[in-house]
Amino acid sequence: MQVLNLYNLHIDLLIAALWSLSPFGEAKVGIPYGIYQGANEYLVFIVCFGANVLVFPLMMFFLEYINRHLIKWRFYKKSAVFVGQRAKKGSGKKIQRFGFLGIVLFVMIPLPGTGVYAGSIAAYLFKMKKREAFAANTIGIFFSSLIIWAATLLSMEGA
Repeated sequence: MQVLNLYNLHIDLLIAALWSLSPFGEAKVGIPYGIYQGANEYLVFIVCFGANVLVFPLMMFFLEYINRHLIKWRFYKKSAVFVGQRAKKGSGKKIQRFGFLGIVLFVMIPLPGTGVYAGSIAAYLFKMKKREAFAANTIGIFFSSLIIWAATLLSMEGA
């Protein structure tokens, strides 16, 4: 029985990490999922934060290398232009005005449409230096994860 519970916790942590890698949830979904499944809240925070940080290098690889080849396809190009315009519109003024801090604030707001995916695209579109963009995204992810983690734990106090 103990082995089965340990196995389930590992699976739950893996699912939480996958949610944190996903553009449909990021750590905003991974952290509550892991905690509500009964995994250790500190371990959940570390795993989900780490998984969400991994998104930045994956997005940069995609934007710099794969995007170059896919942009030749009409459907992809139309979609990429739409996403790019939306990212610039949603975050553009903040990022142009505040630069590094603008990315941090944009990524840290735990709402749909903000996060490391949008922050990576915005940093790419505004041609931020990779190290600076990585640091800004990581700090934003940390604070977003901390907000979600604390809110999840507080919601469990009242239950």
